[in-house]
Amino acid sequence: MSTITLKNIVKKYGDGFPAVNGVSIDIADGEFIILVGPSGCGKSTLLRMVVGLEDITSGDLLIDGERVNEVAPRDRNLAMVFQNYALYPHLTVYENIAFPMRLGKNKLSEDEIDDKVRLASAMLDLDEHLERKPGNLSGGQRQRVAMGRAIVRDADAFLFDEPLSNLDAKLRGQMRTQIAQLQRRLGITSIYVTHDQTEAMTLGDRVAVLKKGELQQIASPRELYEQPTNLFVAGFIGAPSMNFLPARVEGGRMQTPLGALEVPQRLLDAAEGKDVVLLGMRPEHFEDAKLVDEAIKPHGTTFSARVSHSEWLGNEQYGYIEYESDAKVKDLLDELARDLDGDEMEPQIVASFDAASRIRGGDDAELWVDGRRMHVFDVETGENLTRDAEAGARLTEEANEERAREIQRAREKD
Repeated sequence: MSTITLKNIVKKYGDGFPAVNGVSIDIADGEFIILVGPSGCGKSTLLRMVVGLEDITSGDLLIDGERVNEVAPRDRNLAMVFQNYALYPHLTVYENIAFPMRLGKNKLSEDEIDDKVRLASAMLDLDEHLERKPGNLSGGQRQRVAMGRAIVRDADAFLFDEPLSNLDAKLRGQMRTQIAQLQRRLGITSIYVTHDQTEAMTLGDRVAVLKKGELQQIASPRELYEQPTNLFVAGFIGAPSMNFLPARVEGGRMQTPLGALEVPQRLLDAAEGKDVVLLGMRPEHFEDAKLVDEAIKPHGTTFSARVSHSEWLGNEQYGYIEYESDAKVKDLLDELARDLDGDEMEPQIVASFDAASRIRGGDDAELWVDGRRMHVFDVETGENLTRDAEAGARLTEEANEERAREIQRAREKD
């Protein structure tokens, strides 16, 4: 196990385009770091630089404090699990897992190899498949074989490059659980690249959000969700993503296309002196007004709106509310949509309701929105003007403590 440090890492190609631009991350021993962002943000390039498959244009990469920029991939002692599994089709599962040990500098005896293969096989529930060929396995089984091959290497760190993207939704869920449990059990430093929101939020101790090669924020999933540093992080993290409404301070309230909203004084102070701001609110900040507890109603605003259509999912439902676009923020929101791999951002709110709500598409509904959990964003810079850095840091510190407890429990169980 190892610490990995990236100091101002830059990757430029022949045309001078910076695919990765000045990224600095300190990864603790045993930590699970997720690299996430839209297509072309540089996350896979960054991972390939760590493993040595891409040259580093400038900056320093350190493993356990030793600079390894020029060290060959085979000498970095890192195990990589690829998106396409990279298995040898003519070898059995047993031989695929054993293969790295037969190539290693420190030759192992056949008994030692057998012990390691069977230990990894037992961890990954592959015992009954050891004599099969990869072509006869399911996608999830092949991915487990690739992970077994990484385990037996006794590597200092695991690197995952979108390992679950070829699997269907059910298998992805199963494999997420296995990867999380395995990483905790081994306590091995891991870097994981994905574009999948669920993987990022459920697997990572910390998540690094990248945009156009630059690091936007690195924090625990909860800090990213509750205390995003800017408009991009707020829009990228969460599914459905955060809603953004143009707003102005008038008469001690926020005037928005949904009407005048009651918000805490700190939000009014953050927006003071600005012609227009963006008010950020997540779908779960809304509710059918009929279902809101009277004790919390004063902390928000009840308003009337037509729900254009709704989606009932069993445990919850979503309602969509269209509103008049504001020319002063349209360009900013369209730019955000492009950054998030979209074309433009529709002027609509996505609101989450309790499954018991009877609101349906086409209804004129009475809705409630919680003012306590909103954010105010600057329309010029995209900065979150209401971010509480101290509260965010506490959330990440709590996540670090939880990680330490989970690793300790996993080791005691073994």
